[in-house]
Amino acid sequence: MMEKIGFIGTGVMGNSMAEHLLAAGYELTVYTRTKEKAAALIQKGALWAASPAELATDVDVVISMVGYPKDVEEIYLGERGVLKTKKGGYIVDMTTSSPALAKKIFAAAEKIGVCSLDAPVSGGDVGAKNATLAIMVGGEREAFTALLPMFEKMGKVIRHFGTAGSGQYTKMSNQIAIASNMMGVCEAIAYAKKCGLDAQAVLETISTGAAASFSLSNLAPRMLRGDDAPGFYIKHFIKDMRIALESADEMHLELPGLRLAKRLYDELAKHGMENCGTQALIRWYMK
Repeated sequence: MMEKIGFIGTGVMGNSMAEHLLAAGYELTVYTRTKEKAAALIQKGALWAASPAELATDVDVVISMVGYPKDVEEIYLGERGVLKTKKGGYIVDMTTSSPALAKKIFAAAEKIGVCSLDAPVSGGDVGAKNATLAIMVGGEREAFTALLPMFEKMGKVIRHFGTAGSGQYTKMSNQIAIASNMMGVCEAIAYAKKCGLDAQAVLETISTGAAASFSLSNLAPRMLRGDDAPGFYIKHFIKDMRIALESADEMHLELPGLRLAKRLYDELAKHGMENCGTQALIRWYMK
């Protein structure tokens, strides 16, 4: 069993994920750019590290859950990065990031005898709090098998998809599906309201049939309440859609639904809504 875990990034999802590992009995060391953000975990027994490099010196596994690919690259490959000090063991990036970067980190880690996995997640703040995340893993199967008990403390559906980058490619498929689905949910609500229907009653009815989806059941009620609080930030979703479109372009695959969704979210971001939750897309339709 891997006993010591270093966790980098304690945001909307990372904090809950780290809490589950701490509650499961792992010795946890955390690093965030602002120590105050980790205060609750430290009070519960987590240790503190002043940099990714310091964190990596005495843990079996390093996990990262941060915002952007540039953050991931800095954490692992930067001057004070994890791979400057990590000796053996495992690194696991659970950020939704670039497949190309996942391959780059894997290659750098392999050269120094460190096993690297890309393991992005889906399920938002609710999945993180309830330890029901879907975890999509790329990298060597032996490393996946070794860390499966740890993944089971954070997620419910956990699957290995292949070589380095496969987890990120799978997460891009997830985000592509969500992008068009979110537009559909918003359009259904806007249409129901325009018809003079009770939107709540419509939602309760159609969520039990063929239209059922996570977004319809979990995010549409927030739309009706006018609750824009982020379970997943618009700015991060825009980042994900950009990565998906870039990789699709590389494969000469046209994704018109994804392009439209990104354009709508870009408009919201331009109006200062980048820190709202993705459900705030309803405001584009109700403007």
